[in-house]
Amino acid sequence: MANRSAREKAEREARKRARSYSIRQQVHELRGRRRRRDDVVAVIAFVLIVGLATTAQVGFFTLGPGAPKPSPSASASPTPTPTRTVAPKSLSENRTWTGTMAIDSVKLGVSLNGKKAPQAVANFIDLAETGFYTGLTCHRLTTAVIYVLQCGDPNGDGSGGPGYTFGPLENVPKDGVYPAGTIAMARGTATDSQGSQFFIVYKDSKLPAPGYTVFGTVTSGLSALKSTITSKGTANGSTDGKPKVTATLGPILVK
Repeated sequence: MANRSAREKAEREARKRARSYSIRQQVHELRGRRRRRDDVVAVIAFVLIVGLATTAQVGFFTLGPGAPKPSPSASASPTPTPTRTVAPKSLSENRTWTGTMAIDSVKLGVSLNGKKAPQAVANFIDLAETGFYTGLTCHRLTTAVIYVLQCGDPNGDGSGGPGYTFGPLENVPKDGVYPAGTIAMARGTATDSQGSQFFIVYKDSKLPAPGYTVFGTVTSGLSALKSTITSKGTANGSTDGKPKVTATLGPILVK
């Protein structure tokens, strides 16, 4: 009888140890699954955060200036239709052009550098002389980090162009700094996506590489542009949007 009792007790102890071991194993496995799940969630969250940050930066720099998405940048995402072709570089005559650009009641004096940016200047002169720009609105204003007024889109929303695109970039500032008064071509993500959209820098700004083609300078009237249009901000109060004051391009005359 004593031996039987001892065996039963030993069996009970063995079963107890087995149950205890099984429970410990289950807890260990559960903790392992939780750790793996937490690791996966952390990785996914990290990827999403990086992706959102990258998308935001690309959007800011390629859809404005940041776009064409002054990203803060200057860019356009043109959807050209084959209605015309880019003017030949020879139209720029490899020289400086001077004249005026009207934006509502503001009359800007402008100088175009046909030597350093012959293709962009030829393009701008051709569009101006054929009346392409007259009556178009400046559809985008940025008021933080970069400071630009963007114009020249026939669609009025940053998606349009003259029916073609061109490149490569010309006369890009090596230090990425675009002084107040700079006139530059807007573009999409690609460096050969320039069209009709351009932007005027009204306060010193730094734009991301690979940069934007600088083809001209505002020589007079910038203070009037600031007080009349850019200082009024955007229509929705954001730092990047349609100007609150309608800014319509008038005649652009250069010689």
